[in-house]
Amino acid sequence: MRKMRLVVLLCALFGLVTSSCSQAQKKVAKTNETSVPRQVQKTEAEWKAELSQQQYYVLREKGTERPYSSPFNKNKDKGTYLCAACRTPLFSSETKFESGTGWPSFYKPLSEKNVEVALDNSAGMVRDEVLCRTCGGHLGHVFDDGPKPTGLRYCLNGVALRFEKKE
Repeated sequence: MRKMRLVVLLCALFGLVTSSCSQAQKKVAKTNETSVPRQVQKTEAEWKAELSQQQYYVLREKGTERPYSSPFNKNKDKGTYLCAACRTPLFSSETKFESGTGWPSFYKPLSEKNVEVALDNSAGMVRDEVLCRTCGGHLGHVFDDGPKPTGLRYCLNGVALRFEKKE
């Protein structure tokens, strides 16, 4: 009986995750990342030479930093968040909010032209991956449990970002 309850609970959780992801998919225009030509193209050796080990792991290998490890979680300064790899402007501090997840979160990108959303089936989950459209760097994921006006939560790795403070 316990095993049956556990199976039902796991199925329900899986349903919530996939339902949440499919809702985000409807709200965010997605592209097939392999079909998008990149303005910034470098070899893996060039990326390794330019990025820190942690940045390379997240941006190029689609890794995830530990929650609550980014100083951007508590950043209250006004300014712009850029891609750490190519410096493309991605998000404004005006759309940043505290999600309680341990990663910097935003409800809207600066421009839909600078970010791209692709299907991510890794780790046994179905999620919407957020990429820098300029260099293809992995930034994080987007979910449909964010605040108004968009209802989206762009949950990003702080190590994939740089911050340019507004003067």
